[in-house]
Amino acid sequence: MRFALLIAVAVLAPAAAADFPTKPVRLIVPLSAGGGTDLFARMLARQLGERWGQQVVVDNRAGASGMLGTDLAAKAAPDGYTLVMVSSTHTMLPSLEPAMPFDPLRDFAAITQATAQPYVLGVHPALEAASVREFIALAKARPGRLNYSSGGNGSAPHIGTELLKSMAGIDLVHVAYKGGAPAILALAAGEVALSFGSLPTTLPLVHAGKIRALAVSSLKRTAAAAGLPTIAEAGVPEFEIINWYGLLAPAKTPAVVVQTIYAASARTLQNPEIRERLLKDGSDVVASTPVAFNEYIRRDIAKWIGVVKAANIRSE
Repeated sequence: MRFALLIAVAVLAPAAAADFPTKPVRLIVPLSAGGGTDLFARMLARQLGERWGQQVVVDNRAGASGMLGTDLAAKAAPDGYTLVMVSSTHTMLPSLEPAMPFDPLRDFAAITQATAQPYVLGVHPALEAASVREFIALAKARPGRLNYSSGGNGSAPHIGTELLKSMAGIDLVHVAYKGGAPAILALAAGEVALSFGSLPTTLPLVHAGKIRALAVSSLKRTAAAAGLPTIAEAGVPEFEIINWYGLLAPAKTPAVVVQTIYAASARTLQNPEIRERLLKDGSDVVASTPVAFNEYIRRDIAKWIGVVKAANIRSE
């Protein structure tokens, strides 16, 4: 009897995936409406809804640095009808928030890392450094005398710069601002010497001559700023910090359903129109497999725990 039941489940599972979805899908965005994660989620939801013939409803559940909405997704029924759109913050939080209500690996089924958006490493034009190597040499000659901005303690640019300090063997002073935009404007105004900024925010100031771009922070060059080298190739091998968006489902969601959602998402992301739209926002399409995304999350968590502990970073 048990053997017969297992055969029945094996036969029915592909059929169930083929029918998925048969009702609206909820896509939780654990942040406020209007931000980058929300805008990307809405674009993907629209496209998936058209592909499936079922509505994909974006549900903004902001709070606790994204943990409120993400925890809601972790505790949802594992049937594929509740998904959550997370960003690179998902792998940084474990190092900053020891009392998280969920485990970012154990409580989720990875579907796909959808995009990767590198940061621009920029300096003020008055600084005597036209490359990453020149900046590192200058920082070594002036230990503790050059400062950098970020959007706050525990923000990605803060943690990323601490990683750069560690890997390059330099000493820089952190100046926290209330948000990424004020941090980049502080660099343009000459209040700080260096900062990591998003491509959409930073490149207009680069073109205006108010910031000198040295490199991008991804391991590979980005099509959105093809003329800029990576920090890895410009003097700090293996350095990487990126913002990314990824899709997760609750743990124990059937693998066949996860694969169905992944396949639809990957096809959507490979659409030339979608790729072009993302490129304008400084994002490269990744569309990694569930297995690859799960492994990426595992490595990223371990990486940032080490950086945060070494730099004694505390979230605000």
